[in-house]
Amino acid sequence: MYTTTLIAQPGTLDPALAEALRNAWGGGDLVWLSPDEAAEFDMAALPDTADASWSALQDQGVDLVIQPSAGRRKKMLLADMDSTMIQQECIDELAELAGVGAQVKEITSRAMNGELDFEGALIERVGLLGGLPETVINDVLATRITLMPGGAALLATMKANGAYAALVSGGFTSFTTHVAARLGFDENRANTLLIDAGTLTGAVAHPILGRDAKVAALEEITRKLGISEDDVLAVGDGANDLGMLQRAGAGVALHAKPSVQAQAKLRINHGDLTALLFLQGYSREAFVTPEAPQQV
Repeated sequence: MYTTTLIAQPGTLDPALAEALRNAWGGGDLVWLSPDEAAEFDMAALPDTADASWSALQDQGVDLVIQPSAGRRKKMLLADMDSTMIQQECIDELAELAGVGAQVKEITSRAMNGELDFEGALIERVGLLGGLPETVINDVLATRITLMPGGAALLATMKANGAYAALVSGGFTSFTTHVAARLGFDENRANTLLIDAGTLTGAVAHPILGRDAKVAALEEITRKLGISEDDVLAVGDGANDLGMLQRAGAGVALHAKPSVQAQAKLRINHGDLTALLFLQGYSREAFVTPEAPQQV
C-alpha cells in the first residue's frame, strides 16, 4: 500500500485537483490534513504517471509525494542546518561582514550543488574569514540568522510523539548550538572554527564534518537508540546531505539544489518544514505549535 500526499501553500490546494488525481489513480478516500493546504489518499500500486504528474503539479505550486504507507511516522529527525532549519548559510553571512560575501557565496552555491569537493570548498571559504573578531559570530546570530518557517512545529510535534532529533551540519558549532537549543534538538554536530586570542584564524578543526560524517551520525544515533534507518526522517538541501537522505527511511530534499532533487527520495519545493509533518500523516490540528520568533 502506498500513500500519496499533496501539499501547497496554505489556501492554494484546489480540492478539485486533489479529487481528480485520486480518481485518476484509483485511490481510496481523500483525507484533508489541512483544508486547501494538504491532503492524502492511499492506493494499492505505484502509478505509471507519477513522474509526469509531479512535474505538472510543480508548475501549479503543489508538491506531490508518494511513499509506502507502512512506517510513515518516524522515530527520529536528522536535519541539516543551513538553508534547512535556518534560512541562511552561516558562512555566507560571516563572509558578508568580512567583505568577501560574493566570492564565498559563489563557492557555497557550487559546493552545495555538488560541483566542488565539500571539504576543499569549506577550507577555502574559512580561509577568507581569517582575522575577523570572534564577536562577529554573535553579531551574525543576533542580526542575520532567522529560523526556517515550520521548524518549531516540526520539532515540537515529533518530540511530543516520542521522536529523537539531531542537528548535523557541515557548518559550525558556534551556530548549531544556538539553533539546536532554540528548537529543541537532542544533540548537534558540526565543524569547529578555530579561534586564537579572540580572532578567527581562518582554519577549521579536523576531521571536517561533511557527507560521510552525516551518514556516520545516522548510523551511530540509530544504533544508540535501537531503531532502524527506516525509522529516520532526514532533511537537507545540499550535495553533502545526499548520503543521509538516501539512507534514511524518508529522505526529504527541501527547496534543494537541482542535483540533490534529482537523487533524493522525496522532494518539497513549495511547502515549509511543516510539510514533513504532513508526510508522516499528521493533520494540522495535531501540530504542537510553540510560539517561536523567527530570529534565533
